[in-house]
Amino acid sequence: MSRSAHPAGPRHADVLPEGHYAAPPTDLNALDPKVWSQTVDRDAEGGVSVGGIEVARLAEEFGTPAYFLDEADFRARCAAWRDAFGPDADVFYAGKAFLSRAVVRWLHEEGLNLDVCSGGELATALAAGMPADRIAFHGNNKTEEEIERAVASGVGRIVLDSFQEIVRVAHVADRLGKRQRVQIRVTVGVEAHTHEFIATAHEDQKFGIALAGGQAAEAVRRALKLDGLELIGIHSHIGSQIFDMAGFEVAARRVVGLLAEVRDEHGIELPEIDLGGGLGIAYTSDDDPREPHEIAKSLSEIVTRECEAAALRTPRISVEPGRAIVGPTAFTLYTVGTVKPLEGLRTYVSVDGGMSDNIRTALYDAEYTVALVSRRSDAEPMLVRVVGKHCESGDIVVKDAFLPSDIAPGDLIAVPATGAYCRSMASNYNHALRPPVVAVRDGEARVIVRRETEEDLLRLDVG
Repeated sequence: MSRSAHPAGPRHADVLPEGHYAAPPTDLNALDPKVWSQTVDRDAEGGVSVGGIEVARLAEEFGTPAYFLDEADFRARCAAWRDAFGPDADVFYAGKAFLSRAVVRWLHEEGLNLDVCSGGELATALAAGMPADRIAFHGNNKTEEEIERAVASGVGRIVLDSFQEIVRVAHVADRLGKRQRVQIRVTVGVEAHTHEFIATAHEDQKFGIALAGGQAAEAVRRALKLDGLELIGIHSHIGSQIFDMAGFEVAARRVVGLLAEVRDEHGIELPEIDLGGGLGIAYTSDDDPREPHEIAKSLSEIVTRECEAAALRTPRISVEPGRAIVGPTAFTLYTVGTVKPLEGLRTYVSVDGGMSDNIRTALYDAEYTVALVSRRSDAEPMLVRVVGKHCESGDIVVKDAFLPSDIAPGDLIAVPATGAYCRSMASNYNHALRPPVVAVRDGEARVIVRRETEEDLLRLDVG
Protein backbone atom coordinates (compact mmCIF):
# COMPACT_ATOMS: atom_id res chain seq x y z
CA MET A 1 0.00 0.00 0.00
CA SER A 2 1.28 3.46 -0.82
CA ARG A 3 1.26 6.07 1.89
CA SER A 4 -1.74 7.81 0.35
CA ALA A 5 -3.76 4.71 -0.57
CA HIS A 6 -6.07 4.61 2.45
CA PRO A 7 -8.91 7.12 2.84
CA ALA A 8 -8.09 9.81 5.34
CA GLY A 9 -9.98 10.26 8.59
CA PRO A 10 -11.17 13.62 9.94
CA ARG A 11 -8.53 16.34 10.00
CA HIS A 12 -10.06 18.88 12.33
CA ALA A 13 -10.99 18.62 15.97
CA ASP A 14 -14.43 20.17 15.64
CA VAL A 15 -15.83 17.33 13.51
CA LEU A 16 -15.77 14.86 16.38
CA PRO A 17 -18.75 14.46 18.71
CA GLU A 18 -16.94 15.36 21.92
CA GLY A 19 -15.87 18.71 20.50
CA HIS A 20 -13.20 19.52 23.09
CA TYR A 21 -9.98 18.84 21.24
CA ALA A 22 -7.09 21.23 20.91
CA ALA A 23 -6.16 22.57 17.52
CA PRO A 24 -3.60 20.48 15.64
CA PRO A 25 0.02 21.45 16.18
CA THR A 26 1.59 23.71 13.59
CA ASP A 27 4.51 21.31 13.07
CA LEU A 28 4.01 17.59 13.59
CA ASN A 29 7.75 17.02 13.20
CA ALA A 30 8.61 19.13 16.25
CA LEU A 31 9.38 17.25 19.46
CA ASP A 32 8.40 19.14 22.59
CA PRO A 33 11.33 18.87 25.06
CA LYS A 34 8.81 19.06 27.87
CA VAL A 35 7.63 15.50 27.14
CA TRP A 36 10.72 13.91 25.56
CA SER A 37 13.96 13.01 27.32
CA GLN A 38 16.92 15.32 26.96
CA THR A 39 18.91 13.44 24.29
CA VAL A 40 15.97 12.83 21.93
CA ASP A 41 16.45 14.77 18.68
CA ARG A 42 15.19 14.85 15.09
CA ASP A 43 17.78 15.38 12.35
CA ALA A 44 17.41 17.31 9.12
CA GLU A 45 16.32 14.19 7.24
CA GLY A 46 13.52 13.58 9.76
CA GLY A 47 14.93 10.61 11.63
CA VAL A 48 14.63 10.68 15.43
CA SER A 49 17.48 9.57 17.67
CA VAL A 50 18.03 9.05 21.39
CA GLY A 51 21.44 8.94 23.02
CA GLY A 52 22.96 9.45 19.59
CA ILE A 53 21.31 6.39 18.00
CA GLU A 54 18.53 6.57 15.40
CA VAL A 55 15.31 4.86 16.46
CA ALA A 56 15.11 3.04 13.13
CA ARG A 57 18.40 1.35 13.98
CA LEU A 58 17.17 0.60 17.50
CA ALA A 59 13.99 -0.94 16.11
CA GLU A 60 16.01 -3.11 13.74
CA GLU A 61 18.29 -4.34 16.53
CA PHE A 62 15.84 -4.71 19.41
CA GLY A 63 12.45 -4.98 17.73
CA THR A 64 9.16 -3.37 18.71
CA PRO A 65 7.38 -2.76 20.94
CA ALA A 66 10.23 -1.76 23.22
CA TYR A 67 10.95 0.78 25.93
CA PHE A 68 14.03 2.94 25.34
CA LEU A 69 15.43 4.60 28.47
CA ASP A 70 17.70 7.63 28.22
CA GLU A 71 20.31 6.81 30.88
CA ALA A 72 21.92 10.26 30.79
CA ASP A 73 18.53 11.87 31.41
CA PHE A 74 17.77 9.46 34.26
CA ARG A 75 21.07 10.22 35.97
CA ALA A 76 20.61 13.97 35.45
CA ARG A 77 17.19 13.85 37.12
CA CYS A 78 18.61 11.87 40.04
CA ALA A 79 21.30 14.53 40.48
CA ALA A 80 18.76 17.36 40.21
CA TRP A 81 16.64 15.90 43.03
CA ARG A 82 19.69 15.10 45.15
CA ASP A 83 21.14 18.59 44.76
CA ALA A 84 17.79 20.34 45.22
CA PHE A 85 17.22 18.82 48.66
CA GLY A 86 20.86 18.80 49.74
CA PRO A 87 22.60 16.90 52.53
CA ASP A 88 20.03 17.72 55.19
CA ALA A 89 17.21 15.80 53.51
CA ASP A 90 16.73 12.35 52.00
CA VAL A 91 15.54 11.48 48.51
CA PHE A 92 14.13 7.97 48.15
CA TYR A 93 13.46 6.83 44.59
CA ALA A 94 10.08 5.07 44.52
CA GLY A 95 10.97 1.73 42.98
CA LYS A 96 7.38 0.86 42.06
CA ALA A 97 7.62 3.32 39.14
CA PHE A 98 10.26 1.15 37.45
CA LEU A 99 12.92 -1.02 38.99
CA SER A 100 15.72 -3.15 37.64
CA ARG A 101 19.21 -4.01 38.82
CA ALA A 102 20.71 -1.46 36.46
CA VAL A 103 18.44 1.26 37.84
CA VAL A 104 19.40 0.33 41.40
CA ARG A 105 23.08 0.68 40.50
CA TRP A 106 22.46 4.08 38.92
CA LEU A 107 20.61 5.24 42.04
CA HIS A 108 23.45 4.08 44.26
CA GLU A 109 26.03 5.84 42.10
CA GLU A 110 24.00 9.06 42.04
CA GLY A 111 23.58 9.10 45.83
CA LEU A 112 19.84 8.41 46.10
CA ASN A 113 18.07 6.07 48.48
CA LEU A 114 15.42 3.54 47.44
CA ASP A 115 11.83 2.94 48.51
CA VAL A 116 10.46 -0.58 47.90
CA CYS A 117 7.00 -1.98 48.53
CA SER A 118 7.28 -5.74 48.00
CA GLY A 119 9.57 -8.66 48.63
CA GLY A 120 10.45 -8.75 44.93
CA GLU A 121 11.49 -5.11 44.90
CA LEU A 122 13.53 -5.66 48.05
CA ALA A 123 15.22 -8.69 46.48
CA THR A 124 16.09 -6.65 43.38
CA ALA A 125 17.52 -3.83 45.48
CA LEU A 126 19.69 -6.15 47.54
CA ALA A 127 20.82 -8.20 44.53
CA ALA A 128 21.99 -5.01 42.82
CA GLY A 129 24.03 -3.91 45.80
CA MET A 130 21.96 -1.09 47.31
CA PRO A 131 23.09 -0.76 50.95
CA ALA A 132 20.22 -1.99 53.09
CA ASP A 133 20.35 1.03 55.38
CA ARG A 134 19.44 3.19 52.37
CA ILE A 135 16.26 1.20 51.70
CA ALA A 136 12.77 2.00 52.99
CA PHE A 137 10.16 -0.75 52.96
CA HIS A 138 6.54 0.20 52.29
CA GLY A 139 3.27 -1.64 51.75
CA ASN A 140 -0.17 -1.92 53.30
CA ASN A 141 -0.06 -5.70 53.82
CA LYS A 142 3.52 -6.90 54.24
CA THR A 143 3.79 -10.61 54.88
CA GLU A 144 5.72 -11.93 57.84
CA GLU A 145 8.28 -13.38 55.42
CA GLU A 146 8.77 -9.97 53.78
CA ILE A 147 9.10 -8.26 57.14
CA GLU A 148 11.60 -10.85 58.34
CA ARG A 149 13.77 -10.40 55.27
CA ALA A 150 13.62 -6.62 55.61
CA VAL A 151 14.56 -6.66 59.29
CA ALA A 152 17.24 -9.31 58.85
CA SER A 153 18.74 -7.36 55.96
CA GLY A 154 18.93 -4.20 58.06
CA VAL A 155 16.70 -1.91 55.99
CA GLY A 156 16.89 1.69 57.08
CA ARG A 157 13.19 2.01 57.80
CA ILE A 158 9.93 0.14 57.61
CA VAL A 159 6.83 2.25 57.13
CA LEU A 160 4.08 0.89 59.39
CA ASP A 161 0.65 0.90 57.78
CA SER A 162 -1.73 -0.58 60.39
CA PHE A 163 -2.10 -1.45 64.05
CA GLN A 164 -1.54 -5.13 63.24
CA GLU A 165 1.69 -4.29 61.44
CA ILE A 166 3.05 -2.43 64.45
CA VAL A 167 2.85 -5.65 66.45
CA ARG A 168 3.98 -7.81 63.54
CA VAL A 169 7.19 -5.86 62.89
CA ALA A 170 7.98 -5.59 66.59
CA HIS A 171 7.53 -9.36 67.00
CA VAL A 172 9.89 -10.13 64.11
CA ALA A 173 12.47 -7.64 65.36
CA ASP A 174 12.36 -9.12 68.87
CA ARG A 175 12.78 -12.63 67.50
CA LEU A 176 15.80 -11.56 65.45
CA GLY A 177 17.31 -9.60 68.33
CA LYS A 178 17.10 -6.30 66.48
CA ARG A 179 15.58 -2.86 67.02
CA GLN A 180 13.96 -1.79 63.77
CA ARG A 181 13.70 1.85 62.72
CA VAL A 182 10.11 2.62 61.69
CA GLN A 183 7.83 5.42 60.56
CA ILE A 184 4.05 5.47 60.88
CA ARG A 185 2.12 6.23 57.73
CA VAL A 186 -0.83 8.49 58.43
CA THR A 187 -3.74 9.49 56.24
CA VAL A 188 -4.20 13.21 56.65
CA GLY A 189 -7.58 13.68 54.98
CA VAL A 190 -6.30 15.65 52.00
CA GLU A 191 -8.16 15.37 48.69
CA ALA A 192 -5.36 15.51 46.13
CA HIS A 193 -6.32 16.86 42.70
CA THR A 194 -5.69 13.65 40.76
CA HIS A 195 -7.48 10.50 39.60
CA GLU A 196 -9.35 8.80 42.43
CA PHE A 197 -7.36 5.57 42.02
CA ILE A 198 -4.06 7.36 42.71
CA ALA A 199 -5.25 9.69 45.48
CA THR A 200 -3.97 8.15 48.71
CA ALA A 201 -4.58 10.56 51.60
CA HIS A 202 -8.35 10.75 51.81
CA GLU A 203 -9.73 8.63 54.63
CA ASP A 204 -11.76 6.08 52.63
CA GLN A 205 -8.88 4.04 51.20
CA LYS A 206 -6.53 1.24 52.15
CA PHE A 207 -3.33 3.07 53.05
CA GLY A 208 -2.17 4.36 56.40
CA ILE A 209 -3.67 5.13 59.79
CA ALA A 210 -6.09 8.03 59.98
CA LEU A 211 -5.34 11.20 61.90
CA ALA A 212 -9.08 11.54 62.42
CA GLY A 213 -10.41 10.19 65.68
CA GLY A 214 -6.98 10.00 67.27
CA GLN A 215 -6.01 6.75 65.54
CA ALA A 216 -2.57 7.97 64.47
CA ALA A 217 -1.85 9.24 67.97
CA GLU A 218 -2.79 5.81 69.32
CA ALA A 219 -0.47 4.16 66.80
CA VAL A 220 2.37 6.31 68.11
CA ARG A 221 1.59 5.25 71.69
CA ARG A 222 1.70 1.59 70.77
CA ALA A 223 4.92 1.87 68.76
CA LEU A 224 6.71 3.73 71.53
CA LYS A 225 5.91 0.96 74.01
CA LEU A 226 7.52 -1.81 71.98
CA ASP A 227 11.21 -2.55 72.52
CA GLY A 228 11.68 -3.94 69.01
CA LEU A 229 10.77 -0.62 67.36
CA GLU A 230 12.59 2.69 67.12
CA LEU A 231 10.00 5.23 66.01
CA ILE A 232 11.85 7.84 63.96
CA GLY A 233 9.02 9.76 62.34
CA ILE A 234 5.74 10.16 60.51
CA HIS A 235 5.03 9.38 56.86
CA SER A 236 2.42 10.98 54.61
CA HIS A 237 1.62 10.46 50.93
CA ILE A 238 -1.28 12.29 49.33
CA GLY A 239 -1.37 10.82 45.81
CA SER A 240 0.28 10.76 42.41
CA GLN A 241 0.62 12.98 39.32
CA ILE A 242 0.03 16.14 41.39
CA PHE A 243 0.94 19.65 40.20
CA ASP A 244 -0.69 21.74 42.95
CA MET A 245 1.44 22.17 46.09
CA ALA A 246 -1.57 23.22 48.19
CA GLY A 247 -2.24 19.60 49.18
CA PHE A 248 1.30 19.20 50.48
CA GLU A 249 0.88 22.34 52.56
CA VAL A 250 -2.25 20.98 54.24
CA ALA A 251 -0.62 17.57 54.73
CA ALA A 252 2.53 19.10 56.27
CA ARG A 253 0.47 21.21 58.62
CA ARG A 254 -1.44 18.17 59.88
CA VAL A 255 1.67 16.00 60.19
CA VAL A 256 3.43 18.73 62.18
CA GLY A 257 0.33 18.97 64.34
CA LEU A 258 0.75 15.29 65.17
CA LEU A 259 4.44 15.84 65.97
CA ALA A 260 3.39 18.53 68.43
CA GLU A 261 0.90 16.14 70.04
CA VAL A 262 3.64 13.53 70.39
CA ARG A 263 5.93 16.06 72.04
CA ASP A 264 3.26 17.23 74.43
CA GLU A 265 2.17 13.71 75.42
CA HIS A 266 5.46 11.81 75.38
CA GLY A 267 8.11 14.50 75.80
CA ILE A 268 9.94 13.59 72.59
CA GLU A 269 10.34 15.24 69.21
CA LEU A 270 10.40 12.76 66.39
CA PRO A 271 13.35 13.59 64.13
CA GLU A 272 11.92 12.83 60.66
CA ILE A 273 8.91 13.33 58.41
CA ASP A 274 8.40 11.82 54.98
CA LEU A 275 6.08 13.75 52.67
CA GLY A 276 5.99 11.04 50.02
CA GLY A 277 6.15 11.63 46.32
CA GLY A 278 3.50 12.02 43.67
CA LEU A 279 4.80 15.08 41.86
CA GLY A 280 3.49 15.19 38.32
CA ILE A 281 5.33 15.07 35.00
CA ALA A 282 4.46 16.31 31.52
CA TYR A 283 2.65 13.63 29.55
CA THR A 284 1.44 16.24 27.06
CA SER A 285 2.45 19.80 26.20
CA ASP A 286 -0.43 21.09 28.35
CA ASP A 287 1.14 19.72 31.56
CA ASP A 288 3.34 22.08 33.55
CA PRO A 289 5.40 20.23 36.16
CA ARG A 290 7.59 21.94 38.74
CA GLU A 291 11.33 21.62 38.80
CA PRO A 292 13.00 19.78 41.72
CA HIS A 293 14.54 22.95 43.14
CA GLU A 294 11.10 24.61 43.23
CA ILE A 295 9.60 21.59 44.97
CA ALA A 296 12.43 21.42 47.50
CA LYS A 297 12.16 25.12 48.31
CA SER A 298 8.39 24.95 48.69
CA LEU A 299 8.36 21.85 50.90
CA SER A 300 11.20 23.14 53.06
CA GLU A 301 9.45 26.47 53.60
CA ILE A 302 6.14 24.79 54.42
CA VAL A 303 7.65 22.44 57.02
CA THR A 304 9.87 25.14 58.57
CA ARG A 305 6.96 27.55 58.88
CA GLU A 306 4.66 24.98 60.48
CA CYS A 307 7.33 23.80 62.90
CA GLU A 308 8.14 27.35 63.97
CA ALA A 309 4.44 27.94 64.62
CA ALA A 310 4.32 24.79 66.78
CA ALA A 311 7.64 25.58 68.55
CA LEU A 312 9.21 22.39 67.19
CA ARG A 313 12.66 21.74 65.84
CA THR A 314 12.46 21.25 62.07
CA PRO A 315 12.68 17.52 61.37
CA ARG A 316 14.70 15.95 58.57
CA ILE A 317 12.54 15.78 55.45
CA SER A 318 12.29 12.80 53.12
CA VAL A 319 10.63 12.72 49.70
CA GLU A 320 9.93 9.83 47.32
CA PRO A 321 10.00 10.83 43.64
CA GLY A 322 9.57 7.89 41.30
CA ARG A 323 7.59 8.99 38.28
CA ALA A 324 9.24 12.43 38.46
CA ILE A 325 12.63 10.80 37.87
CA VAL A 326 12.03 7.89 35.52
CA GLY A 327 8.79 8.90 33.80
CA PRO A 328 10.22 11.43 31.32
CA THR A 329 13.36 9.40 30.61
CA ALA A 330 11.80 6.71 28.41
CA PHE A 331 9.56 6.30 25.39
CA THR A 332 7.84 3.26 23.92
CA LEU A 333 8.53 2.51 20.29
CA TYR A 334 5.86 0.78 18.19
CA THR A 335 5.41 -0.34 14.60
CA VAL A 336 2.15 0.64 12.90
CA GLY A 337 0.20 -2.39 11.70
CA THR A 338 -3.11 -1.10 10.38
CA VAL A 339 -4.69 2.28 9.71
CA LYS A 340 -8.50 2.24 9.81
CA PRO A 341 -10.45 5.43 9.03
CA LEU A 342 -14.02 5.64 10.34
CA GLU A 343 -15.87 8.16 8.23
CA GLY A 344 -17.05 11.15 10.24
CA LEU A 345 -15.52 9.79 13.47
CA ARG A 346 -11.78 9.21 13.70
CA THR A 347 -8.92 7.14 12.32
CA TYR A 348 -7.68 4.19 14.33
CA VAL A 349 -3.94 3.50 14.15
CA SER A 350 -3.15 0.03 15.47
CA VAL A 351 0.30 -0.82 16.78
CA ASP A 352 2.10 -4.02 17.78
CA GLY A 353 1.73 -3.41 21.52
CA GLY A 354 -1.09 -1.99 23.60
CA MET A 355 -2.56 -2.35 27.05
CA SER A 356 -0.13 -5.16 27.90
CA ASP A 357 2.75 -2.65 27.80
CA ASN A 358 0.81 0.46 28.90
CA ILE A 359 -2.30 -0.15 30.99
CA ARG A 360 -2.47 3.42 32.29
CA THR A 361 -4.77 4.77 29.59
CA ALA A 362 -7.34 2.04 30.26
CA LEU A 363 -6.87 2.12 34.04
CA TYR A 364 -6.62 5.86 34.75
CA ASP A 365 -7.81 7.45 31.50
CA ALA A 366 -4.22 8.72 31.28
CA GLU A 367 -3.30 11.08 28.46
CA TYR A 368 -0.25 10.70 26.24
CA THR A 369 1.10 12.19 23.07
CA VAL A 370 2.65 10.39 20.10
CA ALA A 371 4.95 11.16 17.18
CA LEU A 372 5.99 9.64 13.87
CA VAL A 373 9.71 8.99 14.41
CA SER A 374 10.96 6.93 11.45
CA ARG A 375 10.67 9.74 8.91
CA ARG A 376 9.64 13.31 8.40
CA SER A 377 6.19 14.10 7.04
CA ASP A 378 4.71 17.34 5.79
CA ALA A 379 1.23 15.84 5.32
CA GLU A 380 -1.60 17.65 7.02
CA PRO A 381 -2.49 16.61 10.60
CA MET A 382 -5.07 13.90 11.17
CA LEU A 383 -6.77 13.25 14.48
CA VAL A 384 -6.20 9.61 15.44
CA ARG A 385 -6.66 7.13 18.23
CA VAL A 386 -3.64 4.89 18.76
CA VAL A 387 -4.77 1.44 19.83
CA GLY A 388 -3.17 -1.90 20.55
CA LYS A 389 -3.62 -5.43 19.24
CA HIS A 390 -5.47 -6.94 22.21
CA CYS A 391 -9.02 -8.28 22.23
CA GLU A 392 -10.44 -5.37 24.22
CA SER A 393 -12.21 -2.27 22.96
CA GLY A 394 -10.55 -0.41 25.82
CA ASP A 395 -7.10 -1.32 24.49
CA ILE A 396 -6.13 2.32 23.89
CA VAL A 397 -2.58 3.67 24.02
CA VAL A 398 -3.24 7.31 23.09
CA LYS A 399 -6.87 8.34 23.17
CA ASP A 400 -6.67 11.37 20.88
CA ALA A 401 -3.63 12.78 19.12
CA PHE A 402 -2.55 14.19 15.79
CA LEU A 403 -0.39 12.26 13.34
CA PRO A 404 0.37 13.00 9.69
CA SER A 405 -2.44 11.93 7.38
CA ASP A 406 0.00 9.78 5.39
CA ILE A 407 0.68 7.51 8.38
CA ALA A 408 0.95 3.94 7.05
CA PRO A 409 1.72 0.36 8.05
CA GLY A 410 5.41 -0.09 8.79
CA ASP A 411 5.91 3.41 10.18
CA LEU A 412 7.54 3.72 13.58
CA ILE A 413 5.71 5.83 16.15
CA ALA A 414 6.80 6.60 19.69
CA VAL A 415 4.91 7.50 22.85
CA PRO A 416 7.05 9.59 25.25
CA ALA A 417 6.98 9.75 29.06
CA THR A 418 6.45 6.00 29.49
CA GLY A 419 9.28 5.36 31.93
CA ALA A 420 7.00 5.10 34.95
CA TYR A 421 4.38 2.42 35.57
CA CYS A 422 4.41 1.03 32.03
CA ARG A 423 6.94 -1.80 32.25
CA SER A 424 6.18 -2.11 35.97
CA MET A 425 2.49 -2.77 35.28
CA ALA A 426 2.99 -4.69 32.03
CA SER A 427 1.15 -7.99 31.65
CA ASN A 428 0.95 -11.10 29.50
CA TYR A 429 -2.66 -10.46 28.52
CA ASN A 430 -3.51 -12.49 25.41
CA HIS A 431 -0.15 -14.17 26.12
CA ALA A 432 1.67 -11.08 24.89
CA LEU A 433 5.41 -11.05 25.48
CA ARG A 434 6.46 -8.16 27.67
CA PRO A 435 8.80 -5.75 25.84
CA PRO A 436 12.45 -5.18 26.70
CA VAL A 437 13.87 -2.12 28.38
CA VAL A 438 16.89 -0.81 26.50
CA ALA A 439 19.19 1.78 28.08
CA VAL A 440 20.74 4.19 25.60
CA ARG A 441 23.68 6.48 26.34
CA ASP A 442 26.44 8.14 24.31
CA GLY A 443 25.86 6.13 21.17
CA GLU A 444 25.58 2.78 22.92
CA ALA A 445 22.48 0.72 23.66
CA ARG A 446 22.15 -2.26 25.97
CA VAL A 447 19.27 -4.36 27.20
CA ILE A 448 18.68 -3.99 30.93
CA VAL A 449 15.45 -6.02 30.99
CA ARG A 450 15.21 -8.52 28.14
CA ARG A 451 12.19 -9.19 26.01
CA GLU A 452 10.15 -12.19 27.12
CA THR A 453 10.05 -15.24 24.88
CA GLU A 454 7.46 -17.92 24.26
CA GLU A 455 9.73 -20.23 26.23
CA ASP A 456 9.34 -17.92 29.23
CA LEU A 457 5.55 -18.24 29.00
CA LEU A 458 5.57 -22.00 28.55
CA ARG A 459 8.11 -22.51 31.35
CA LEU A 460 5.54 -21.28 33.86
CA ASP A 461 2.74 -23.44 32.39
CA VAL A 462 3.32 -26.74 34.17
CA GLY A 463 -0.06 -28.35 33.38
